Amino acid sequence: MLILYQTMKRDFQAFKNRTAVTKEERLRQRKNCAAIVKDKAARLRGANDNFLITVRFSDSFVPLVTVLFVAKGADTMPKRRANGEGNIRKRKDGRWEGRYTVGHDPETGKAIIKNVLGKTQAEVKEKLKTAISESQRLDVSKAGNYTVASWVRTWYEVYAEPRIRPNTKAYYTNYIENHIIPRIGSVPLNKLTTIQIQRFYNNLQKTGRVQRKNFPELRDKSLSPRVVRGVHTLLRNCLEQAVAERLILANPAQGCKLPQLEKREMKILPQEKIGMYLAEAERRGLLSAFYLELTTGLRRGELLALQWTDLDAKNRALAVTKQVNRINGELVVSPPKTRNSVRTLALPQQAVDLLIAEHKKHPRNPYLFPSPKTGTMYDPDAFRRTHDKILKAIGAEHIRFHDLRHTFATLSLKSGVDVKTLSGALGHYSAGFTLNTYTHATAQMKQDAADTIGGVISQQMR
Repeated sequence: MLILYQTMKRDFQAFKNRTAVTKEERLRQRKNCAAIVKDKAARLRGANDNFLITVRFSDSFVPLVTVLFVAKGADTMPKRRANGEGNIRKRKDGRWEGRYTVGHDPETGKAIIKNVLGKTQAEVKEKLKTAISESQRLDVSKAGNYTVASWVRTWYEVYAEPRIRPNTKAYYTNYIENHIIPRIGSVPLNKLTTIQIQRFYNNLQKTGRVQRKNFPELRDKSLSPRVVRGVHTLLRNCLEQAVAERLILANPAQGCKLPQLEKREMKILPQEKIGMYLAEAERRGLLSAFYLELTTGLRRGELLALQWTDLDAKNRALAVTKQVNRINGELVVSPPKTRNSVRTLALPQQAVDLLIAEHKKHPRNPYLFPSPKTGTMYDPDAFRRTHDKILKAIGAEHIRFHDLRHTFATLSLKSGVDVKTLSGALGHYSAGFTLNTYTHATAQMKQDAADTIGGVISQQMR
């Protein structure tokens, strides 16, 4: 027993001597260890991070020490992304994913979650920032609910139809049902791109003409630039409203390239044929109507909608306040084409005399030019056919009825009527439009003016 006790005492003393260090030595060891570990960790992780590291503190029987280093100014709490910033995680497939809330379902109240993906955390962080910014500019609860077809029909019903003229409705319905919906109607509204719309316009121009039932097969299926531009105007306005309602971020129709309008040569009734034309009209009992047309340039619908009460015979004035068009087989009276089209025209005395004589033929009829068959308003198509027959009877080249309006304008300019006065008589929105429309006449006026001033200067040189 004594031997065992002495052996244990010796071993313990040896252990005690081996582990005993002075207070100063222990302090020095701690400082050295902490400085080395902190320097190494800072190089590996960056000086701004918080981290835990486990090191061997000494050769004593306390083998390991865990040290928490906190960078100056760092937050010791775990980092969380603020509300509205979304959250980012790494998926099992190795890609990074960012999720964000774009709103709440109006029916269930549940959050609507969207996500973005990327190869790196930095890429996803940038995508997430952009997506959140865009979502704040959209009404996400409605943005994905529309196709092009459903939105364009909604837009037409709510915004367009109540504000357009009856004959314009026919054009809009044709553009929507025969062109837009069959070709791009199934595209989700928020997925529609400028390239898709540009291809749509290109195809319309090549093969856009619609084959009508019970009509001969079309040889040329191309659509005119004017119609393509009309479709574009409708679609652009429709998509602009979608932007205003936060259904899409930008209008994809804005960047499209449109076909150039074909400059059609303007035709007029030759001046030498006017007498023959009016004589044939008189033979058919329609002198007053065609005389008024050639002296005022009224649109066909405006001419045929005139009533006796629109004439102020004493002041030789005629009020233009309405027009008539055939729409879906029915004659529809509506306001004129534009606000400028509501106007009062000055009439030559001979026109007033002819209108008074015409009214005496049917004094109880409110219309200035009633149909000889029905006694009601003259059908615009029947009136146009009469014009065609008159041209054929006098052997004149065919021109449209609307070209009689151009005839009036051209003769007025050549006779010295100023552009501003003519623009008001035609119901144009500006004199500039009148100048651009009748450049063939104004070019001759410019030449005449040049010759006049040239003659004046030449006389001074003699």
